[in-house]
Amino acid sequence: MENTQAQKRNIKVSDTNVVSLAKGKLQPQATDLEEAVLGAMMLDKKGLDEVIDILKPDIFYKQSHRIIFEAIHELFTNTQPIDILTVSNQLRTMGQLDESGGDYYLVQLSQKVASSAHIVYHARIIIQKHIQRELIRVSGEIIHDAFDETIDVLDLIDGAESKLFDITNGNFNKGAETAESLVKQALNKIEEMGKQEGLSGVPSGFRDVDKVTNGWHPADLVIIAARPGMGKTAFVLSMIKNMAIQHDLPVALFSLEMSNVQLITRLIASETGITSEKLKKGNLADHEWQQLNTKVKTLENADIFIDDTPSLSIFDLRAKARRLKSQHDIQIIVIDYLQLMTAGGKGGNREQEISMISRNLKAIAKELDIPVIALSQLSRAVESRGGDKRPMLSDLRESGAIEQDADIVSFIYRPEYYGVDEWEDGSATDGQGELIIAKHRNGSLEDVRLKFIGPLITFTDLDQGFAGGEFESSMNVAPVNPNDAFGAGGQDFIDDGAPF
Repeated sequence: MENTQAQKRNIKVSDTNVVSLAKGKLQPQATDLEEAVLGAMMLDKKGLDEVIDILKPDIFYKQSHRIIFEAIHELFTNTQPIDILTVSNQLRTMGQLDESGGDYYLVQLSQKVASSAHIVYHARIIIQKHIQRELIRVSGEIIHDAFDETIDVLDLIDGAESKLFDITNGNFNKGAETAESLVKQALNKIEEMGKQEGLSGVPSGFRDVDKVTNGWHPADLVIIAARPGMGKTAFVLSMIKNMAIQHDLPVALFSLEMSNVQLITRLIASETGITSEKLKKGNLADHEWQQLNTKVKTLENADIFIDDTPSLSIFDLRAKARRLKSQHDIQIIVIDYLQLMTAGGKGGNREQEISMISRNLKAIAKELDIPVIALSQLSRAVESRGGDKRPMLSDLRESGAIEQDADIVSFIYRPEYYGVDEWEDGSATDGQGELIIAKHRNGSLEDVRLKFIGPLITFTDLDQGFAGGEFESSMNVAPVNPNDAFGAGGQDFIDDGAPF
């Protein structure tokens, strides 16, 4: 008896709180509304169509209700009529008629409601109760893990945030799916793509790039690599502007190199046609001030989210990305650039760290179901080669896992940077760059030429002029040295010796 009392005295306060919270509590539920919804689904096809895609078997509290919903869903999937008799027959086929309560219970359910007038409202309440139960379950798991001294605290926080994110997005304990289910999903997607006009993925805004990729696709990891000075940041900023302004898509940019003000200034230059050199000095003519104030409003209204946290860890990136997806439904993530990220205190050499970062970026793309674009440095092997400086896959710095994890690996190459005046076909390279797609898991390998406008530090389609002639009107200044675009020597944003 004394030992028992001593043990009780030694219980931690938090343990006691957990016990008191769980003891004698009935889990949130709304079984009466579950009955009403199931009854309405068997009575009215219109009500069925309104809720069939927002409910899942696990959302129901009572096991019998889960079984009945599964039978209804199976009939709906096979485009069969749904009423008391067909549901009863389906349950009998499934061998679960008795477990569901039998024919008499089905009749009772149909008598619970006269119509499906409020079925959506009732379904929402059922979902809310399910979310409450999931929060209770997840909270219990988090508390249990928090007492486990063997679990790293960063892994604990990441796991907790992941579980809460899954609840928010309805991904409740997603498990393996059958081939039959996946084939149906794939066929539905193919059918949707056939009906859909335009691209199947997120458009880059570059016509010829989109022709090759059909847009950046959800769950894909895209690597865009180049040597310093080629224009990595310029390319993705041009792409972000296209996505956010032309296509009205929310975009997130994580910049580990340049500040958010420097980045937005580049975007302003690209959007207004006023060179970065002029914007840096603020020495604008009256018509340029008017041009700036008018055109910048488009940029102000764009859904562009820029995070310039230096030395960002993959752990912090994952947490920030989840919040941006949850709060703003971002459609793509861009990271500038991969080698400046950290592994969040994990041990190992630099190549192992990069491998872990690359693996996690692919995992983030799959978890959020959006494309992730990461810029990457190339090794100096490019510079040491003799004539041809075109990059190749083996030039990826710490390339072990990057090449393996990426769905697309592409390189930016500007021959005029190396003093090459002509392309292989004899055309001039002046003011041009090339996106070399060296790996494409689901498509072809092609090289796409783009126009590079140096004073604006931006890329456009090869045959695209600058709208409105604003850029030409601001060209009465000396050509801008991109290395000095934001300060003496451009040291604020130099990437291993160059600003891109």
